[in-house]
Amino acid sequence: MGDNITKEQQEKIIRLQSLEQNLQHLLAQKQQIQSQAIEVESAQEEVSKSKNKVFKIVGSVMIESTKETLEKDLNAKKEIFELKLKKIEKHEEKIKEESKYLQEEILKSMQNGQ
Repeated sequence: MGDNITKEQQEKIIRLQSLEQNLQHLLAQKQQIQSQAIEVESAQEEVSKSKNKVFKIVGSVMIESTKETLEKDLNAKKEIFELKLKKIEKHEEKIKEESKYLQEEILKSMQNGQ
């Protein structure tokens, strides 16, 4: 970093960079969960349209199931994904707030130092 930057400013900058990396990781997780949720919704639509036998994959085997059981399983998965998304969004907001605060602190301290 520069000679004009104090140790405290350096620490804040490092913390800010760490938060940004955490945010990127969190956004990747969020995108993956959203993708899985879309797959579940698509499966729910197909199951609801089905008038014949329904099957589900367990491990590497496809087994016959009842429509009601499959709908119940899919609803449970959807709820889990929704809860995970809410948790990630809360964490994302917390990181964004802390990043904004640190950015402001860094800017203030650098402006006051010059």
